[in-house]
Amino acid sequence: MPLDPQAQALLARLAAAGDRELGAASIEESRARVRRETTEMGPPETVRSIENRQVAGPHGPVPVRIYTPIGPAPRGALVYYHGGGWVIGDLDSHEAICCRLANAAGCLVVSVDYRLAPEHKYPVAVDDAFAATAWVFDQAASLGIEPNRVAVGGDSAGGNLSAAVTLMARDRAAFQPALQVLIYPVTDYNLDTPSYPENAEGYLLTREGMRWCWQQYLAREEDGAEPYASPLRAADFQGLPPALILTAEYDPLRNEGEAYAQRLADAGVPVTLTRYDGMIHAFFRRGNDLDQANTAIKQVADALRRALS
Repeated sequence: MPLDPQAQALLARLAAAGDRELGAASIEESRARVRRETTEMGPPETVRSIENRQVAGPHGPVPVRIYTPIGPAPRGALVYYHGGGWVIGDLDSHEAICCRLANAAGCLVVSVDYRLAPEHKYPVAVDDAFAATAWVFDQAASLGIEPNRVAVGGDSAGGNLSAAVTLMARDRAAFQPALQVLIYPVTDYNLDTPSYPENAEGYLLTREGMRWCWQQYLAREEDGAEPYASPLRAADFQGLPPALILTAEYDPLRNEGEAYAQRLADAGVPVTLTRYDGMIHAFFRRGNDLDQANTAIKQVADALRRALS
């Protein structure tokens, strides 16, 4: 399909603002841009409560933010890891998504402020994400939820962490999420899939921008072959939780997200895969600009309601 007109208008507006792509600006400039864009998006939905906590992790305390929805007391939770190429983004950048999902799905959302690269290289972000998720399972009773009603999810690099956490949990026989929600996830250290040259430039996330993100994240290039960095390279996909995977047509990451869905399905894991035609990377966060973002949020919320009911 052609590029969605709303996505085209968004890209034109961002270009007019003069924002440079990932890798073309300094890390601090890129982080400041995300903070500015977050403010420009306006206030998030009102939820019943928002609580900041800290969770013990192997590299030190991991901040988490707990969103309680308006409505009946939730019985389940979504542990959410934000996107941003493991380099940018934070609790604030994805607060609007977390509030919307909490209310729409009727569940707690626990957002994880994992440590960012390049200050903290792989596998620190994975370790932080795993520690925070294990804490939610361990503290389910005190959080007012049931331990068999916990899902994990995230967008882009957060989708990568979601997949890595589920693999690590299975490998360690630690816990079993009820659902993994992977939104245009990074699944492989491979910039040569067909969707990379097709969407190398002009659609928000560029091929060189993604190369730069990997360079910030990995201490050694060979670390990219490890399954907790590149979940698509896992030797075994059996025993993983059901998955909802969303991809975008005009996204360099499209093929690797869809390949991950296929590998799960081949291993007998229930998978729902939806490609959002005409959409670009990071569309999920743009509900104010893109109708399809709101459709995707509803799809995720509906899947969470079913999985956590």
